[in-house]
Amino acid sequence: MELFFNLTLNGLATGMLIFLLAAGLTLIFGLMDVLNFAHGGLFAWGAYSGLWVYSSTGSFFIGIIGAIITGFLLGIITEKWIIKPVYGNHVQQILITLGLMLVLSEMLKVIWGPNQLTANPPEYLSGSWELGGIIIIKYRLFIIGVGLLVFGLVQYLLKKTKIGLVVRAGVMNKEMVQALGINIQKVFMFVFMIGSGMAALGGVLLGPYSGVIHAGMGMEFAILAFIVVVIGGMGNFTGSVLAAILVGLSGSFMAYYVPELSLAVNMLLMAVVLIVRPQGLFGGGKG
Repeated sequence: MELFFNLTLNGLATGMLIFLLAAGLTLIFGLMDVLNFAHGGLFAWGAYSGLWVYSSTGSFFIGIIGAIITGFLLGIITEKWIIKPVYGNHVQQILITLGLMLVLSEMLKVIWGPNQLTANPPEYLSGSWELGGIIIIKYRLFIIGVGLLVFGLVQYLLKKTKIGLVVRAGVMNKEMVQALGINIQKVFMFVFMIGSGMAALGGVLLGPYSGVIHAGMGMEFAILAFIVVVIGGMGNFTGSVLAAILVGLSGSFMAYYVPELSLAVNMLLMAVVLIVRPQGLFGGGKG
């Protein structure tokens, strides 16, 4: 029972980290029809910048804020100077964002060095609790809580606010929104900032979770994020969190019982979904 609970907790925590990266991707694709393969680079930059601010200030909370701000700034730069010139051309989007991904990864090595860096959770999130003979690791529970909080906040933003109404309308029909006199370009920028900030948040939370960060981590998690986007349904925000939990749990259990198949099982799951339901398990809506 203890093993099952710990594997489930680990899977949920991993799923929430993947969700923070995948949700930004699905929002950006749903509204902007942009395939951003550099999104993992923003994830890695969030990890490095957040750890640097955390180490400099001694405050993990300030480190998180620093990572999110880094994500916002990189999101603005990416959308304005990299993505904007290739709107409507998926092939060019893939090529230019893959190139940006490599540039972002190499820049991390130039600034912080090629070696991996150690990241530890703050003292108040270290250790564990024991409940009925079951060990609950504090930091994993913290990640799950942050992931659920972000999901709730973004859902509220999308469904209960004016800007959310504009975003959802833009997802369904960009031309109609423009015809109503709304500057869709500003909406694009806002969504890109939110998605980039979520990716950076996921990165800074991953550091203390895994214990180390390295320049290639963005590409590794980007693969899982794209799997989640495909399984959940392109452009479906609610589907991204459910798919991320599914991927996190399957990866956690397979990593324990059959380690060599931990990534393959998610690839297989994606392939089955594409065959049976090409629009994704939760596709067909923009929830």
